[in-house]
Amino acid sequence: MFMKFTINIFFFLFLLFVNDIHATTFNYMSDTNVIGSITFHRSESNDSLIELARKYKLGYNEITDANPDIEPFLTGVDKEILIPTFWVLPEIQTYEGIVINLPEMRLYFFHNKHGKNLVTTFPIGIGDDGKDTPLGIYRITHKTVRPSWYPPYSIKKERPELPSVVPPGPDNPLGSHSLRLSGGSYLIHGTNRPWAVGRKVTHGCIRLYPEDIPVLFDMVPIGTKVTIIRQPVKIGMNKGQVFIEVHKTDNTQNINYFDEAISLLIKKNLIKKVDTLKLYEAIRLKRGVPIDITEKKAVDIKSPASFYNNSLISL
Repeated sequence: MFMKFTINIFFFLFLLFVNDIHATTFNYMSDTNVIGSITFHRSESNDSLIELARKYKLGYNEITDANPDIEPFLTGVDKEILIPTFWVLPEIQTYEGIVINLPEMRLYFFHNKHGKNLVTTFPIGIGDDGKDTPLGIYRITHKTVRPSWYPPYSIKKERPELPSVVPPGPDNPLGSHSLRLSGGSYLIHGTNRPWAVGRKVTHGCIRLYPEDIPVLFDMVPIGTKVTIIRQPVKIGMNKGQVFIEVHKTDNTQNINYFDEAISLLIKKNLIKKVDTLKLYEAIRLKRGVPIDITEKKAVDIKSPASFYNNSLISL
């Protein structure tokens, strides 16, 4: 009993005091909505995309969609892995509080420090098909350190062996911290299964990496607005260039990606600046990475590396 208690305390001390330098924070301006930059990783013999995703603060979906020709569990030696730490900000009326875009499985927290507009972003896991994370506008109502988990009836029905309460510790699926949303049913929380980040595996809650949840927990006060949206297509502008970011969705959404893109381009008065062939190709690929679709000289798209190198910029 004493040994188990000691292990639990050590586990949570590690999570509580993990260095927050891994938080991905950017300045953003009123005239641009594209943040971050593309980098590349040269693989070694023991690399896997799951491990690289966590190292570079990405979800499993982001790194596998950006590298469809790479074996996820064993990349091989000396492969060039695209690291897609590059995003178009979601399309919302005002950048306020937390914004969660379900198709990209990413959370954005908009805040201000010393007069600067900042956005901090984290990869997340979300609700599985049929147990979807709900859309809508919520508020953070409670913040809990070392939460206990009370399995709801729906989960107990699937797993009757579960106890009525799971105390804090490494076996607790809520991880080290939780943020409750208004309405009472859903949480933003950590996880004891880091591989779940970037996947649709929950019963509707939002999961962060164990090292990320303490960072977000400390940043957001009670009352913070939380907006959950579904935007598989995003259009961005930076330095006169037009970018499109396209994410895969499940078949039940029945989305016409091209119509969605054209609608956004018309709304932003950008349609005349776009190369239609590059727009079609970006929609076909659905790599989840902002791609430059500005009309200019032809781009060689025979090679994925060539396509990205010619279509992406570093900010």
